[in-house]
Amino acid sequence: MTLYAIVRIRGTVDVPYDVEHTLKLLRLTRTYHAVIYPKSPSIDGMLSVVKDWVTWGEVNRDVLKQLILRRGRTVGGRPITEDMVKNIFKVGSIDELVDSLLEGRILWHQYDKYVKPVFRLHPPSKGFKRSLKKPYNAGGELGYRGPDINDLLIRLI
Repeated sequence: MTLYAIVRIRGTVDVPYDVEHTLKLLRLTRTYHAVIYPKSPSIDGMLSVVKDWVTWGEVNRDVLKQLILRRGRTVGGRPITEDMVKNIFKVGSIDELVDSLLEGRILWHQYDKYVKPVFRLHPPSKGFKRSLKKPYNAGGELGYRGPDINDLLIRLI
């Protein structure tokens, strides 16, 4: 199963109502917030609506593990540890959690009573390389970028 990492990179000014509503449904209320969702037709439809405000792609195992360890938080605001993973997700380690997320056995957003579904990130180190007003394929930063999202996530973590 494919797991998307979705990052909001544009702000809140002059956002049309339907786009704002879809961003709220995706839980992307601020810039540099990231969420992870499995690929599905409903998520693809939402991404087509918000393509001019977010970027997304397939996250790999190492980056997902680093994202959870460094930016994952519980509802109380504490960082996620091995003990919390065992208690909340009922898996043996963070590596097993990452494998379960990538295979689709565990859905991160369904555990929102225990962990925050949003990862709060920093602005990218050394800035964006391209325009924030163009799609990724046309020399910008927005929209679908495939596995290149991993390079951006490393700079955002």
